[in-house]
Amino acid sequence: MKNYIILVLLMSGLSGVCQSQKEDLIRILVAPVSDSYEYEVGERADFEISIFKYGKLVKNAKVQYTIAEEQMKPTVNSTITLKTGHGTIEGIKMDQPGFLRLTVNYKENGKTFSNTATAGIDVDNIKTFTQMPADFDSFWKKAIRQARKIELNPQYTRLPEQDTDKNLAYHIRFNHGKKSYIYGILMMPKKEGVYPAVLTVPGAGVRSYKGTNKSDDVISLQIGIHGIPVNLYGSDVYDNLDKGALYKYYWNRMDDRDAYYYKRVYTACIRAIDFIHTIDKFDGDNLAVMGGSQGGALTIMTAALDDRVDAIAAFYPALADLDGFNNGRAGGWPRIFERGFDFTEEKRAVARYYDIVNFARNLKTPGYYAYGYNDNIVPASSVTAMLQEIKAKKTIEIAYDAAHWMYPEVQQQGKKWLFKKIKVSGY
Repeated sequence: MKNYIILVLLMSGLSGVCQSQKEDLIRILVAPVSDSYEYEVGERADFEISIFKYGKLVKNAKVQYTIAEEQMKPTVNSTITLKTGHGTIEGIKMDQPGFLRLTVNYKENGKTFSNTATAGIDVDNIKTFTQMPADFDSFWKKAIRQARKIELNPQYTRLPEQDTDKNLAYHIRFNHGKKSYIYGILMMPKKEGVYPAVLTVPGAGVRSYKGTNKSDDVISLQIGIHGIPVNLYGSDVYDNLDKGALYKYYWNRMDDRDAYYYKRVYTACIRAIDFIHTIDKFDGDNLAVMGGSQGGALTIMTAALDDRVDAIAAFYPALADLDGFNNGRAGGWPRIFERGFDFTEEKRAVARYYDIVNFARNLKTPGYYAYGYNDNIVPASSVTAMLQEIKAKKTIEIAYDAAHWMYPEVQQQGKKWLFKKIKVSGY
């Protein structure tokens, strides 16, 4: 995340020629030797490393490093002295497709500087472990029917302080369950006419929102998933809930497929599509969904369950191939079967109804997907395996050194792709 913030600052505010870049005192550059970032099974994966200070290589830099299969215990724990400040770290061979991660640490004056690099191993043959329940489709059809028995009864509250030159801002609420609601921020074009629409679904956590695509000629709905208002800016209510009632909500009631927390979340996304169809200015046809991490998972799920979605953009999608950790390979966030956690077979069975792999298998909507090999939250192997299951048209962008963030240029590329699909003016 720190690297992402630095990149944004460099792109937006440090354009003057007299400005110098702000960065850590020590810069560690590390990457696989392979130009493609990939190796074959049985091929040793080596890494290049350079240590810089004040733009110069640090001579005789002593580096501690580990090498491990993604999210697994290190196989190698060693040190190397880089006489010139640059060198090669000898990797290991893997006997199955997956990802191999190098983590390096360099100390100076008591402070440790770190970086990672990840190599893909025979990535085209990374397969999923998740099984599809026999009644998967009927389960979700029934869940959506039940959710739709309650009228939306949408309510709009103007947020004039968030208006832009093109759009009016609203805090919206619609029914989702008995005495339960979904809240969001809606940006509505000021000009007369009808417009395409985009639903933005959230990443994990509990927070407020300020709306998305605020300067585009598009109806843009950004929703929260927890049934609490999303316009309590500056309030500590979100932090209190995150550390209290909603702490690790993604594990809540996982022993019961009808009570698991995400059942309400998944059906809420479909009801958000229903809500968009009640908006007078919606053209009734062109509709997209986008999101990252948990939001990337919700994006894929929504399109798989609702054929009114025309295109999707999913960045580093979570909740995919959760069973990976039960099979000796990293599984998707929230990494529920990671070593050290005690999950029952009942929870494992419930997880299959919510695993994005099973939605990906049914997906017919064209999509744009972007992720990084270095992701330390959503393992690259879980995303790669899930993408192999998608038969719909897909555009995949791999930002090889990205962790749990994405370069602004890639995000903009995904947005441009998406908005062209739904015919947003200017794209």
